[in-house]
Amino acid sequence: MLYLNTEHLARCKQTLESSLILYQHAAIGSIDQEVFRNAIVKGYELTQETAFKLIKKALKAYGHSPKKLESTPVKEILRLAAVHDLMTLAEVERWFAYRDNRNNTAHDYGEVFAEQTLVLIPDFLADVAQLAETLDKKLGNKLENKLENHADD
Repeated sequence: MLYLNTEHLARCKQTLESSLILYQHAAIGSIDQEVFRNAIVKGYELTQETAFKLIKKALKAYGHSPKKLESTPVKEILRLAAVHDLMTLAEVERWFAYRDNRNNTAHDYGEVFAEQTLVLIPDFLADVAQLAETLDKKLGNKLENKLENHADD
C-alpha cells in the first residue's frame, strides 16, 4: 500500500531556507554564522535524503520493485524519475551535482566545502519545491485512490 506525503519534504525545505537566511544575517566569521552554516549542511543532507525516499516511493507507483529500488544507485533513481516525467533532464543534471556535492560531506566539512554547498542552495531549494509540486500533482491523488481501492478489497 502506497501513500505519498510531501509535507516532510516541504518542512525540510522551510528549515533549510530559514537556516540560509539566518546565516546571511549573522556577523561574518561569527560563531553564529558557523552554527547556521553547519545547520545548512545538515539540512541540505536531510532534504536530499527525504527527496530520494519520496522519489523511490513514487517510482513504486510506476511498477518498479521496492526491493530493486533499494539497491539502485541514486543517480539511476534520478534517471528513472525523468523517464516517468517526475523531473526534467535539466533538473536531473542539477540533482546529480547536488548528490556529488552531498557525497563530499562525508569527507570534508570544512569552510571551502560549506561555501561550495552554499552556492548550490538557492537552485536546490527551487528544485525541491518543483519536485514536491510535481509529486503532489502527478501522484498525490493516484496514491490516495489506490489506498481507497485497497480499503475496498
